[in-house]
Amino acid sequence: MRHQSIALIGGSGFIGSHLANALVAAGKTVRVATRRRSHAGHLTMLPLDVIELDLFDPVELARFVEGADAVVNLVGTLHGRRGTPYGPEFAKLHVELPAKIAAACEGKGVHRLVHLSAINADSNGPSMYLRSKGDGEKAVLAAAQLASTIFRPSVVFGPEDQFLNTFAALQRLFPVLPLAKPDAKFQPVYVGDVVKAIVGTLDLDAAHGRTYELGGPTVYTLEALVRYCGELIGRQARIVRLPDAFAYMQALSFETLPGKPLITRDNLDSMSRDAVLSGPLAAELNLEPVAVEAIAPAYLNEGSLRSRFSALRATARR
Repeated sequence: MRHQSIALIGGSGFIGSHLANALVAAGKTVRVATRRRSHAGHLTMLPLDVIELDLFDPVELARFVEGADAVVNLVGTLHGRRGTPYGPEFAKLHVELPAKIAAACEGKGVHRLVHLSAINADSNGPSMYLRSKGDGEKAVLAAAQLASTIFRPSVVFGPEDQFLNTFAALQRLFPVLPLAKPDAKFQPVYVGDVVKAIVGTLDLDAAHGRTYELGGPTVYTLEALVRYCGELIGRQARIVRLPDAFAYMQALSFETLPGKPLITRDNLDSMSRDAVLSGPLAAELNLEPVAVEAIAPAYLNEGSLRSRFSALRATARR
């Protein structure tokens, strides 16, 4: 079956903006759900529908997915209050919402669902983030009527990322950088490859019921990635490798500050497991993953912390 009409949830974010572009370029009819229309202002240049709704209202959600050939859920958060097995933000966005989306799809006869999870997602994992991601996957897979596909990417990089851009920004500001979990391993995957995998499997029967890990061609330690960002911007900070005890004290102090924290204790718990592929990429994804070195210089060397999409988002929210 050709999936022409796509309902995109989480389409105004980093990955979602790229995916919306790719779906439109592929000739798909796209509708994007957003809590506030202004958050998706940067997408108005594209021939798609932006629909403001409360995703947690079953009636509004059902109305949004009705008539779609496929639904893609990209909603997620890295931060949330603490709780057992996870706090309310993780429960709401990673578990409750996927369950509601699956129920809405089944109720409206939408048979295809693509869900973005995370590498190392595990209901018994070391962090609230990973445990909630694992339970979110279970909620999706429990919907027996759905042809679902789950993607588990490692950290995703690209012009609007909050990973490499953050470490570049910190080194522009500070000559010394205390670094928690410097030996944690990542296999960064380019946002364009994540998008290609999603678009490429929408109409792929072999992808039904599958869970795919996504990663790039190279495994790096966190320290190596931070040093690389410094090299690219010509402002390499002196890295101080923090022992775990000091790292947790640092994270706890960031959690007490207003706004979104740079790092939390839960982030550290997530990094206790290396975010790397357990095996080769699945052949049916038809991916030759792009290396960090092929992409990052173009956007980190610009000296700008915002790309076209994120700048437009900021303008729209004023």
